[in-house]
Amino acid sequence: MRYEPALLELLTRDSAIVLAAVVLDLVLGDPRALPHPVVAIGRMISFLEPRLRRIFRNEQTAGCALLVTTVGISYVAAALLIRGAYALAPDAGIAVAVYFAWVSLAARSLHVESGKVAQALERGDLPGARLALSYIVGRETDQLDEAEIVRGAVETVAENTGDGVIAPLCYLMLGGPPLAIAYKAVNTLDSMVGYKNERYLHFGWASARFDDLANFIPARLTGLLMVLAAPICALSGGNAWRIMRRDCRNHSSPNSGFPEAAAAGALEVRLGGVNRYFGRLIEKPTIGDAARPLSLAAYGGVVRLMYCAEALLVAGWLALSFLRR
Repeated sequence: MRYEPALLELLTRDSAIVLAAVVLDLVLGDPRALPHPVVAIGRMISFLEPRLRRIFRNEQTAGCALLVTTVGISYVAAALLIRGAYALAPDAGIAVAVYFAWVSLAARSLHVESGKVAQALERGDLPGARLALSYIVGRETDQLDEAEIVRGAVETVAENTGDGVIAPLCYLMLGGPPLAIAYKAVNTLDSMVGYKNERYLHFGWASARFDDLANFIPARLTGLLMVLAAPICALSGGNAWRIMRRDCRNHSSPNSGFPEAAAAGALEVRLGGVNRYFGRLIEKPTIGDAARPLSLAAYGGVVRLMYCAEALLVAGWLALSFLRR
């Protein structure tokens, strides 16, 4: 109990922790040379899955147990590590808190990985652009033309602005680094077991639904932030609002349509349409109007939207924190 005042002192420094995390992410990106919580979470999921399947005969029950265990351990482990480090030295506690906050954000990594697609297109290297795109999307890319490659990159940046940037920032601001890490655990669960195939249809149901729930408000906030960011980025804010309201439901995800529709409206391009998965053509509803071509200018515009939306959220939160004080 003697360390409780120190812990409270740490919790009063949320603004500095959030700002440090955002700056580190923007400057350095993902710290791949250091131990990453998401890697540990992924290993924990792989370890727990076969054991929980053996313990629980019902697949949905086993999947619920996996969700609760993974998210709970992730939150508690982050909180204990921060508290333990702070007990050793206040500066150590702050450093650990900043690290967990930093690794929960992915704006720079999203820009770097999607930028490899744009760089290949700038060189006229269509096969290279297809290969780079295949690393960040689930669709087949080996037959895509330049416009379809750009569409894939724009859709990826728009969608992941929600769950890779704005959502973790929201949870970081609401509950500090432990809650941000718990959110990353939800994301990791969805990416590993949230599939509608024979193996995971029932086992991954809880993880997929909880991921939808965790992103429900952040996805809509992302869309609104993109609408506000559009005029700052020399894009169409009015059209972003119109298309988001009109086409936000034209997506298989209950959440991803909001940032994608806002981005499509701001850029005045059309997203969605036909994709190929495992040799099958899947026609999805379109999002937006094709007033402008899908070119590298559209990709540059969606990257600006991502960074500006993040900046608006941080600025708004700092302003609210100042007013509360």
